[in-house]
Amino acid sequence: MENTIYSLIPPLLALLMVAFTRRVLLSLGTGIIVGALMLQNFDIAASGMKIFEIIRGLFITENDAGSWEVNTWNVFILLFLLLLGMMTSLIAIAGGSRAFGEWAIKKVKTRVGAQMLTIVLGIIIFIDDYFNSLAVGNVSRPLTDRHRISRAKLAYFIDSTAAPVCVISPVSSWGAYIIGLIGSILATHSVTDYGALEAFITMIPMNIYALSALLLVFATALFNINLFSMKTHEERAINEGQVLDPDKKAVPGEQSDLPESDRGKVRDLILPIIALIIGTVAAMLYTGAQATDGEVTLLKMFENTDVAKSLVYGGLFGLAVTIVLFLGKRLPGKHFGLGVWKGIQSMLPAIYILIFAWVIVAIIDEIGTGKYLAGIVDGNINLAFLPVILFLIAGVMAFATGTSWGTFGVMLPIAGEIAAATDINYLLPVLAAVLAGSVFGDHCSPISDTTILSSTGAGSNHIDHVMTQLPYAVLAAVISSVGFLILGFTQSILLSLLTSIALMVVVVLVLRNWKSVKVN
Repeated sequence: MENTIYSLIPPLLALLMVAFTRRVLLSLGTGIIVGALMLQNFDIAASGMKIFEIIRGLFITENDAGSWEVNTWNVFILLFLLLLGMMTSLIAIAGGSRAFGEWAIKKVKTRVGAQMLTIVLGIIIFIDDYFNSLAVGNVSRPLTDRHRISRAKLAYFIDSTAAPVCVISPVSSWGAYIIGLIGSILATHSVTDYGALEAFITMIPMNIYALSALLLVFATALFNINLFSMKTHEERAINEGQVLDPDKKAVPGEQSDLPESDRGKVRDLILPIIALIIGTVAAMLYTGAQATDGEVTLLKMFENTDVAKSLVYGGLFGLAVTIVLFLGKRLPGKHFGLGVWKGIQSMLPAIYILIFAWVIVAIIDEIGTGKYLAGIVDGNINLAFLPVILFLIAGVMAFATGTSWGTFGVMLPIAGEIAAATDINYLLPVLAAVLAGSVFGDHCSPISDTTILSSTGAGSNHIDHVMTQLPYAVLAAVISSVGFLILGFTQSILLSLLTSIALMVVVVLVLRNWKSVKVN
């Protein structure tokens, strides 16, 4: 069943169950069990052992020497979530979140302003999508809550600025990874007309989905565009003051029952976040420099950085600053223990979902879903259709596997091979199409770790975020598909980009008064 159409069963089953039951863990668990049974020829005992081995592999792995070592990437990501939960909880008890909300509501007087500030923060913090999702959410949440902006819309703003910005930024963990892949593709096919960095920069205006998604985010904030279920969340937030669905269970990062000091200051929130940013970026540069052989440049540092370890270092620094400020409030000692425990508790739902997502991604990888989807690509087609076809296939693959990076790793070499075997002039357009499609599929997938962390950062119910973001992602993808068709037929970057922008303007003009929520 590996590498065949049957390999689509586990991810499709999980995705359909998520859509119909809205129960993430049950849906992912079902996909995991079915996938394991398929891998082990429906041997129940062997399937159970397979799942156990995958879960064990998330935390400890056996090296070439036969000894066991910690899988630091996964462990550090989970540890960073716990650190962030503790930071958020202690900041709330110290009164920092309330003080920032009161200050911000005086300075940012409109809902549009609050949304625009969130979007700008999402663009500015382009170093890494994980960091972006969690940091922007924690800064923006007090402000958007005060302006009665639903958490679902906040999650959409976070998710739809994080990956689109990271994928077009050469100085980011994404950019460094992609440039490394491009470099190997250019070397494999003896392309010497341009280097990897030059190719990456040339491809930025060809990444039509990333640019369309960013334009749509701004338009949504400016013109109050609320598509389908997003309207329900916004109406509840505006009319009832409920930024979350009260019928849903507690969401990651939410600590509504915590005591709050009335002596809180804005700096009690701002300084820990600044410390978190400075600590993380400094750690990324340090770990990147340590892992770089030969000349150390900024690009090489980001290419070789250990993102997960850097997040933990930054989180520890941010937590240390938070504790210092917390102790300065002279609050009862039990409040500190309460803050730490509640912070850990608040992140457990996100951790459970993330672990389940990692397990099903491992199952999907072993059963060959990605290889099957990649194998659908056939070079015997009109070359003009290549960009849009690869955009859509990369989107399906990222949606089914829940990983844009994994899709990059599989699809970029395939796209390069097709272009080299047909017309090398199509190399950059098809590579850009794969990048764009991977982000699109990632945006739509409930098993994507970026999607999970965006809902965590926003304090939104995960499935609410997935279902409300989906129409916006599909809309941007439809516009992008037209742009990639024009790019394929004309090879004109300017014409494809201008057409996509013009289409976006037309769509926004149509939607600005449709499905909107009146704001008094």
